[in-house]
Amino acid sequence: MTGIKQLTEEDRRARAEENAGLPTLGFEAGTPYDEYVGTAALHGLQRTVTDAPEELAFLVTTQVMELYFGLLRSEWLLAQRQLDDDDVTAATLTIKRTVRHFEALNAAWAALSWMTPAQFNSFRDALGEGSGFQSALYRHVEFLLGNKSEALIRPHRRNPEAYQELTEALRRPSLYDSVLALLARQGYPVPASVLERDLTAEYVPDPEVEAAWVEVYDGPLAPLAEALTDLAEQFSDWRYRHLMAVRRSMGAKPGSGGSSGLSWLERSMRREIFPELWTARTLM
Repeated sequence: MTGIKQLTEEDRRARAEENAGLPTLGFEAGTPYDEYVGTAALHGLQRTVTDAPEELAFLVTTQVMELYFGLLRSEWLLAQRQLDDDDVTAATLTIKRTVRHFEALNAAWAALSWMTPAQFNSFRDALGEGSGFQSALYRHVEFLLGNKSEALIRPHRRNPEAYQELTEALRRPSLYDSVLALLARQGYPVPASVLERDLTAEYVPDPEVEAAWVEVYDGPLAPLAEALTDLAEQFSDWRYRHLMAVRRSMGAKPGSGGSSGLSWLERSMRREIFPELWTARTLM
């Protein structure tokens, strides 16, 4: 036919070779990626309440942090099951993995490090009484780390599912409780008064536990101790970055959720997790 170039066999081979490296391009419905990740639902969750351009970054960063809180909770519950089964190697690997999760979580604060008071104030009032203090998942994470307080589950009383989960977490052993129970089963001198304490109360350091950790560092459980220390350090970093983000964006103003804001965060920083892991170093 005039004007139509006929493909030679050589042309066909060349075109086939060019297309050989292409990914699959045709799907009957949505792509498998979108279906697995739930991208439509995920990107539909960013519903800002103002026209301030800074609010979207604040909202996205907060939602990313919530996802990481859920991941940490799942991982630490797994680590507790592994500890209860005396699978120290698996538990240590799980805890080490959560240190990496925490590094990514802490890096998320950089997405808000540019925010000035004027930029935060452009949408802050529209948030009403909403505050990160009210995050049920973050509260669960703190309970798992041993920072327990019955008063702090009260904001969730009208959310039956979250309230029940937090009530159970308040009464259950923390990750540190599970570790200390493991040490006792392995023959380390953890006192019964610590193992049988009121699990709803905040953990109080004990000199006998401190001495037990000194012994641990001379034995096969030292890698577990170091993984827990790395985790404690990342959690301290989280608190510090949170404090600095608040200090930078709103100074010493009261928190939107009714807390004293900066001074509340400063007091929280003084509550160490896994305390004897730090003090035992003086005795080594």
